[in-house]
Amino acid sequence: MKRVLGLLLSPVFHLYYGLMLLIFHPIQVAALCFFGDPARKKAVDLLNFFLVKGLYLLGCKVTFSGFEKIPDKRPVIIVSNHQSLYDIPAIVWGFRKYYPKFISKIELSKNLPSISHNLKHGKSALIDRDKGTQAVREILKLGRLIQENNYAACIFPEGTRSKTGRVKKFMSAGIHTLLRAAPSAVIVPFVIDGHSQLISNGFFPLKCGQQITYTVLDPVEPEGQSIEEIVNRVEGAIKMALSQE
Repeated sequence: MKRVLGLLLSPVFHLYYGLMLLIFHPIQVAALCFFGDPARKKAVDLLNFFLVKGLYLLGCKVTFSGFEKIPDKRPVIIVSNHQSLYDIPAIVWGFRKYYPKFISKIELSKNLPSISHNLKHGKSALIDRDKGTQAVREILKLGRLIQENNYAACIFPEGTRSKTGRVKKFMSAGIHTLLRAAPSAVIVPFVIDGHSQLISNGFFPLKCGQQITYTVLDPVEPEGQSIEEIVNRVEGAIKMALSQE
């Protein structure tokens, strides 16, 4: 029955998702042009609210929890597992109070309605993976931005999405670079669970009725710990939350 529902509802979901991106692109552009970046951010927040709610079209049960653990008036480094393209709206909406920025490959800054505009004008770090110096420079710039404004930066230390949902080995370089530029930042482990099951058959058909949870774990204070200790601690906590330990 779930497979039949997936065959019927997946096109509806994809159409809805695409329409939201198309509709909100000119809204973002107009908001920035006429009212400035705060208005553009509100448009982005609203877009991602609707993208997250779109999961209900597939009968998903969506839960956010743990956000009360995040300290106020501190820069935040969100360290998350990475299961699918649908991870991003959950982070933008869940962490909207902290104006989250991303470390993204530079190719995504072109030709994608709403997404490319937000990456460019939201001051995310757009990196060229073939140019290490450029990548470090962009991440340092992002770190300074969150340090000065108490914003959030999100990093997926696995590097690429996990197709199976099994958490891959975390790489420490990006987190280390962010901490160099934002020494007062707190590390916030963020667990995404359910997206890999949602797309276990690829993007068609999507699986209906999935339980999807977005969970903030206990923040980690970097002071007094080596980067290896921090990364291992966060990786272990996320794996434990996913019952992968």
